Amino acid sequence: MADNPQINEPLKNGDATASAEKTMRVQQLFVKHQLALRAFILSLEPNFTDAEDLLQEVFLVITRKANEFEEGTNFFAWGCTIARYKLLELLRRRARSQALSEEVIEALCAVEPETTFDEARVAILQGCLEQLAPKARQMMYLRYYGEHSPAQIARLVSWTPNAVRVALSRARTVLQECLERRMRQEAAR
Repeated sequence: MADNPQINEPLKNGDATASAEKTMRVQQLFVKHQLALRAFILSLEPNFTDAEDLLQEVFLVITRKANEFEEGTNFFAWGCTIARYKLLELLRRRARSQALSEEVIEALCAVEPETTFDEARVAILQGCLEQLAPKARQMMYLRYYGEHSPAQIARLVSWTPNAVRVALSRARTVLQECLERRMRQEAAR
């Protein structure tokens, strides 16, 4: 009776449905933590194009291994672990000297990642971005959303690359101070 394919078929369909539902839940967790995972990857791989490729690879691995994720555990930590392994693979393939060494990445990943990266913090950062001077906001947009290098930005705005670097540095300082001030205000509430 157990060999009868008609009897086993509902079990297979039920298993497949449960698996597909779990995969969807895990993918939803990825979407929820995507900004934090991107920030984690960018903290280790400053090349935006490579970081975005790594984020996509992390999504594929998370989707493929969704059934291995134990619901109720720390999804962000799991995603960071996958990102770390993907970055190490990239470094082995790339084998370039200016990248962080495997030992440095392992040391940086030895500390548990912060999970305080949330929508409220993103909203505060967006508010701080809006307070930047228009030219500084344009530089930040070109650098971090347009993924242009300082040299590329310099050509676009007719500045020297050094002037762009200085403007970006100042804008980052203003953003950091604004973010810290507003986070303190939020914590005091």
